[in-house]
Amino acid sequence: MPGPFYAHSRESAPPKRWHLLEDHLKCTAELAAKFAKPFGAEDWAYLAGLWHDLGKYSEAFQRRLNGSTEHVDHSTAGAQHAVAGDIDPQAGKLIAYVIAGHHGGLPNGSSAVSSDLQARLRKVVEDFSLVPPDILSPKTLPRQLSWLDKDRYLYQIAFFVRMLFSCLVDADFLNTEAFMKPEQAKARGGLPDIGRMEKRLFRYLEMLPAKGSAAVSHARRRVLHDCVQASSWPPSFFSLTVPTGGGKTLSSLAFALRHARTHGLGRVIYALPFTSIIEQNADVFRKALGDCADGVIEHHSNLDPDERDDVAKLATENWDAPVVVTTNVQLFESIHGNRVSACRKLHNLARSVIILDEAQALPVALLEPCLEALRELVADYGATVLLCTATQPALNRCAQFPKGIDHVHEIIPDPSALAAELKRVNVRVLGKQTDEEVGEALRKHPRALCIVNTRRHARKLHGLLAGDDCFHLSALMCPTHRRAVIATIRERLATPNAACRVVSTQLIEAGVDVDFPVVFRAMAGLDSIAQAAGRCNREGRLDRGETFVFQGEKPPPAGLLRQAAQAAELVLPLFADDPLSLDAVRAYFERHYWTQSDRMDVPGILRRTREFDLKTLWIPFEGIAREFRMIRDDGWPVLVPYDEEARGLIAALRRDGPSGGLLRKLQRFSVNVYAQDLAKLGSAVEQIHERYFVLIRDDAYDPRTGLNVEVSEVFEPEALYFDGKEKRG
Repeated sequence: MPGPFYAHSRESAPPKRWHLLEDHLKCTAELAAKFAKPFGAEDWAYLAGLWHDLGKYSEAFQRRLNGSTEHVDHSTAGAQHAVAGDIDPQAGKLIAYVIAGHHGGLPNGSSAVSSDLQARLRKVVEDFSLVPPDILSPKTLPRQLSWLDKDRYLYQIAFFVRMLFSCLVDADFLNTEAFMKPEQAKARGGLPDIGRMEKRLFRYLEMLPAKGSAAVSHARRRVLHDCVQASSWPPSFFSLTVPTGGGKTLSSLAFALRHARTHGLGRVIYALPFTSIIEQNADVFRKALGDCADGVIEHHSNLDPDERDDVAKLATENWDAPVVVTTNVQLFESIHGNRVSACRKLHNLARSVIILDEAQALPVALLEPCLEALRELVADYGATVLLCTATQPALNRCAQFPKGIDHVHEIIPDPSALAAELKRVNVRVLGKQTDEEVGEALRKHPRALCIVNTRRHARKLHGLLAGDDCFHLSALMCPTHRRAVIATIRERLATPNAACRVVSTQLIEAGVDVDFPVVFRAMAGLDSIAQAAGRCNREGRLDRGETFVFQGEKPPPAGLLRQAAQAAELVLPLFADDPLSLDAVRAYFERHYWTQSDRMDVPGILRRTREFDLKTLWIPFEGIAREFRMIRDDGWPVLVPYDEEARGLIAALRRDGPSGGLLRKLQRFSVNVYAQDLAKLGSAVEQIHERYFVLIRDDAYDPRTGLNVEVSEVFEPEALYFDGKEKRG
């Protein structure tokens, strides 16, 4: 078959208008090389792009483009050529992973299944001898991996392959899109650049009126000043230790944008622990950035695709935007992933500013691989990582925590002095309290917030209160319901003399900005208590707010929450004068966080990464991706016909079946429950399309407290981290 050879056909178009294979390979190679340039791997990426579709130079594949239904494996040929060609065999094998996985995901090296790389390299493939010589044997050869560290090189190699994989699959997608969907390709880009966004942000900050007391406003201005000063420092690890309410959100963005512009970094990745915070932070950023707001994209599971324009939708595919607001889950599961959709964005982490808000919220059970990934991004990929926390930095290396990060530059010159300046709350420990005593205490205060550890406790305490001025928040309420209640709470707090009593699970601590004069907190970890206190006298309008810590009738649920609470109980009496001082929080972390060194990599991610042999290079990419799961996702979503929109979406699901866009919209009307709770709902739910549960009884959803089920003593689903015992499939 003399050719010409094509990469893609076009429906209802003659072959002369099809995508020439040689053009596709060379353009993909050039684009992949461009993506790899920030970390010096242009030659590697170029070869991966040039060889990724060599299997399309076969008669079988060309017949398929002409209508044949035969299955053609077109990716194995390039992988085999990478290993058997003119380049170093080890380099060839790393490129082979990338090519072999560019459709189905990075494979395991050797796992006794037909899809692993070892089996693919032995497979008999269609003849591809008609490949032009300049493609089979280009002049470009990959440079040696001279930057490898003798103590970390196996992790570095696996990380490098994922980054190379990202360059190839993104380039392949974009070049294919340019041919197949040219209008969509034209819709990409056009977002404001970092420099323009920086100017717009600082103009907003200059005009921002003071909010709260003079002391709080002064402290916030100093935080901003310190962030601006530190932005000129070279890319590295930074920490920003600012108490809740100290202006950390906008000040950290100011640091990131100016630092990125000063040092030529490509984007800002703002990662948060929970989806419930993302929309709020993104809205704050957009308000501050004004006519540059379209440079901010969100990437998380609860996002309604209809609420984004085409450019934003496309930018989430590969994080090709100046500011990306996402979750820790999305960030770290992608870094340790193997699927094309997860890894496509990774190359855009190189030479970026990565902000981890509430950095201490990283799950202990996966802390080591998370920290190793951050080290790799800073050391070998030119990134800056900013660790934001309201309490004592938990991730810095110290004698008690040798697995922590070295050489972290604190932006605030004197965090203890700032904490003292921003102290707006007295914290008192009440000891054991019955639910009736807590309810009576809440009734004495017209405005009070009570945060407890379980949904059952929240519902019971709310039931002891009465009146339209009492509100309930938990994950038994669908997200749309919760947002509506939070909006009402804020309206009442903004109305002089309006009473407002709230009983909530810990979800309100995750970045929900409210300001109560009095807060009650069931015993928990000291960092959680600090977050609760951050909802008390937030703007400093009172001389001191009051936060009361109490032990409920039942201890916190077994597991991490109980361990954290027990550590706090030991520390609190030692620092009775200032339970939230940095010294107190440090003592807490010493007892709770830093002593768990034996369970900071429960699924053994680093062990699996380091167990392959340098000569064989059989890396378990698929196995690592399967085991690295940050959220324990063993619940079932129940769809709630909460309002007219929800009923319409559920009707569409019944009629048309599931689709990605429809299911994402329905997430705003779903409540996650566990198997035992689903069984208790019984006939109140109907199962449709085999896997979806719809609430069909009106009395099963309370307009104040959400889903009516005798809930178990568990965490909120949004706050559940994989603990090594249960994992999602």
